[in-house]
Amino acid sequence: MPTPSLAALPIRRLTLRDLTSCADLSEDRGWPREEHKWGLLLAAGRGYGIDDPDGGLVAACVVTEYGFRDQPSLAAIGMVLVAERHARRGVGRRLMRHVVSAMDTTPLTLHATPFGRPLYEELGFKVSGRAEMLRGHFAPEAAQQRVATRAATAEDLPALLRLDEEVFGADRTHVITRLPAFADQLRVAEEDGQVIGYAAAWPNMDTHVVGPLIARDTETAKALLASLAARTDRPLRTDIDVRHEELLSWAKDRGLASVAFNAVMTYGITELPGDWNRRFAPVTVAAG
Repeated sequence: MPTPSLAALPIRRLTLRDLTSCADLSEDRGWPREEHKWGLLLAAGRGYGIDDPDGGLVAACVVTEYGFRDQPSLAAIGMVLVAERHARRGVGRRLMRHVVSAMDTTPLTLHATPFGRPLYEELGFKVSGRAEMLRGHFAPEAAQQRVATRAATAEDLPALLRLDEEVFGADRTHVITRLPAFADQLRVAEEDGQVIGYAAAWPNMDTHVVGPLIARDTETAKALLASLAARTDRPLRTDIDVRHEELLSWAKDRGLASVAFNAVMTYGITELPGDWNRRFAPVTVAAG
């Protein structure tokens, strides 16, 4: 029986049952398997994929929606991958067109590598910002942090959700409420009993990824980042909005090195909602 052409293979919804296949696809493209991250994205978001008749996946991606369930105000696209054996045959373009069409009028965002950016521009995405990826072992400061931080508790969740929606510009309850189980650390910064920032560190292969990082100001962001670093022996990795120059410079002085730059792109809006001044790093670039 002849093998159907790639264009004839159906695009279907992915679920947590597809986690291993998604991780295999990551590995096929030379990425880490990242099962932990795939698990969060497939649980909190909506996966799309194309099955390979010979086994595994031809391609996959995940869309995470924010705002009201029936009428999301923003959706983030991530983990757009095509198997190496099927690369450069229009599969990624077809999958992305399907996703853009499925999201109808919902504004979209994604973080694009230099390799992927031309495809997204062809589809109508515009560059609205940049994020710098940092990685390394964090060297603690000699001086005491001026902002108090502590481990988050269950009682903090309502305050975290209110702060996050105000800063992010859309409701992320379905993602933020998963952080206590997803992250190894979830910490808050507070002043006079009020939560003024929070951050998580979650395991990703041999690193701890810092994200989200939401803070009232740069000093608060520094305190949260330092408090997370003090409680892990792993290298840290994070993606910081390049407009936060002071935090980037400080983190590099503490031992984190620049690894890459990704373009923040949008479709249907000219810039992301919310307050970028208090939004320092995403949960993960795959979820906006």
